[in-house]
Amino acid sequence: MDAEEHILRLSQDPEWADLTPIPQDDGPNPVVPIAYKPDFIETMDYFRAVYKANEFSPRALQLTHQAILLNPGNYTVWHFRRLILDALGIDLNEELNFMLGISERNPKNYQIWHHRRWIAEKLGTDAASKELEFTRRMLSLDAKNYHAWSHRQWVLQALGGWENELDYCHQLLEEDVFNNSAWNQRYFVVTRSPLLGGLEATRESEVKYTIEAILGNPGNESPWRYLRGLYKNDPKSWISDPQVSSVCLKVLSAEANHVFALSTLLDLLSHGFQANQEFRDAVDSLRPSNSDPADSDLAKTICSILRHVDPMRVNYWTWRKSKLPSAVSV
Repeated sequence: MDAEEHILRLSQDPEWADLTPIPQDDGPNPVVPIAYKPDFIETMDYFRAVYKANEFSPRALQLTHQAILLNPGNYTVWHFRRLILDALGIDLNEELNFMLGISERNPKNYQIWHHRRWIAEKLGTDAASKELEFTRRMLSLDAKNYHAWSHRQWVLQALGGWENELDYCHQLLEEDVFNNSAWNQRYFVVTRSPLLGGLEATRESEVKYTIEAILGNPGNESPWRYLRGLYKNDPKSWISDPQVSSVCLKVLSAEANHVFALSTLLDLLSHGFQANQEFRDAVDSLRPSNSDPADSDLAKTICSILRHVDPMRVNYWTWRKSKLPSAVSV
């Protein structure tokens, strides 16, 4: 808690002398009474009093501030604060400044993010740049903060600000190509941005971008999943695009982590891709000496290899093999 955010003793403040605090009613025989601290008890007793009286005043607004410092997850306090802000016509840009420190201390508090969205909705498109910068700041502290990502996506769709979002995703992936949240955001942008034209318009450049990421780190599952997503609802283009099968073959032929190349090739085969002898030779070269005998069906051979090289999902690959139709072959 910041030095200036000390808790006031309301019972000793003449400004509050006219108000009778309302104690918490836990009933005559509470089973497990909570040992609240004295400052919390006093603050909430006074809060119940102003809440019951529907007092929308500057002192009530300050009281919600104090209550939030003691418990930033109290939904009722946040709700009442919004009623007061509306009633008093407070500049909501000042409220965003109030939110900054609290948000950084409680980055995964649902009530704080809900309150911030309420403010942004009130401010409209003028708040877009400030909210995008705020989420950027929060994500620099925790790149996986779901609340920050959710808020950022809402801002883009409701208030705008798409112009630099793809560059932002690129920056995050340059810093950490394993950042699955950044890959997810990139997909969100190419599929939702009104400036890019959708998947078909961006597919060619995105496939090239993704293949570079795959070849740089073949064991990174995120770009493999992203590559598959670029052909969503278009399996014919997926199996017929030579770039997709080519990256699988390159990884299978290199000294690299082959799990995701194998699983991608398996999915291609399951959707009708016709692999040539070069693929079979590459797959056969990966068979462990203690693996199952080679199968005439390439897809089944891949499942057998995956059972050995991906033991965490051995049951899954066994199941996949059992479901393969006999028609899936080279």
